[in-house]
Amino acid sequence: MGVLISRILPPSFLPQRDMPDLSGKIILVTGGNSGIGYETVKQLLLKNAKVYLAARSPEKGAAAIKTLEEETQKKAIFLQLDLADLKSVRAAAETFLAQEERLDILFNSGGVMISPPEQLTAQNHDLQFGTNVIGHYFLTDLLLPAFTKSYEETKIPARVLHTSSSAHQTAPGSGFEIVSLKGGPDRDAILYGESKLANIIVANYFAKKHSSVLVSCSLHPGGIKTGLQRHGAGWFQFITSLLLYPQPMGAYTQLWGATVATPAQISGEYLVPWGKVGKADKRAWDLKLQDEIIAYIQEQVKDF
Repeated sequence: MGVLISRILPPSFLPQRDMPDLSGKIILVTGGNSGIGYETVKQLLLKNAKVYLAARSPEKGAAAIKTLEEETQKKAIFLQLDLADLKSVRAAAETFLAQEERLDILFNSGGVMISPPEQLTAQNHDLQFGTNVIGHYFLTDLLLPAFTKSYEETKIPARVLHTSSSAHQTAPGSGFEIVSLKGGPDRDAILYGESKLANIIVANYFAKKHSSVLVSCSLHPGGIKTGLQRHGAGWFQFITSLLLYPQPMGAYTQLWGATVATPAQISGEYLVPWGKVGKADKRAWDLKLQDEIIAYIQEQVKDF
């Protein structure tokens, strides 16, 4: 059904038609070997950007880069990054900063969904929150020198796009329950929505904290058929296969925000398909909740 609707009512923004030439731009995409990240890398390469494809597996990263080269005649650069291990996040940031002085655009696209509750990060956090939120926060923070250099050289704010989801509205209660985030006997299975709400809050934090050099926003990529649904029950996968949109469309909104929208349009905003500003759950703008989540994340990364 999603495929049918996309043919009847195509998006007004189409990357190959509407994105400008990106020659000279340095861009990093997390989770770039598959799903929305892969489609994002593909469109950026087609517009002549220098793209770092960050992924956990060197083998899968190399395979994706090879396929992308066949499709675009351009070659992405592999960056090893395991968002579920803070040591790996620091290593990836240090590797990037050793190779590049500046970073113009960061797509925080990598993530996991509906992971089994027994799966934890290397630092014993819930896999979803640790990967989707803590890992991306730490990476973004470590790359601030490159964002600053980008602004100094170009006089244009660098951009960070944090992939959230409409599922952020399903976060329970206040939207943040610490007991659900750490492994242990008191742990409950975290809802996917909790990590996606935190993505928006982290995006808002960076937008305000580093507004002089950085544009930061969050986005809902749309209901997209990707490998994220692989942990769902059989009936869930069947239903989503009928309703979700084709994978390439998942990149549209973040590509619009990264290359077409003005800083004033998107900084500190929540973007929705297929390239426009939407409205997030009111908890995303709760400054007390933001302070609580940021303080928690900073405590988790301080020793790494």
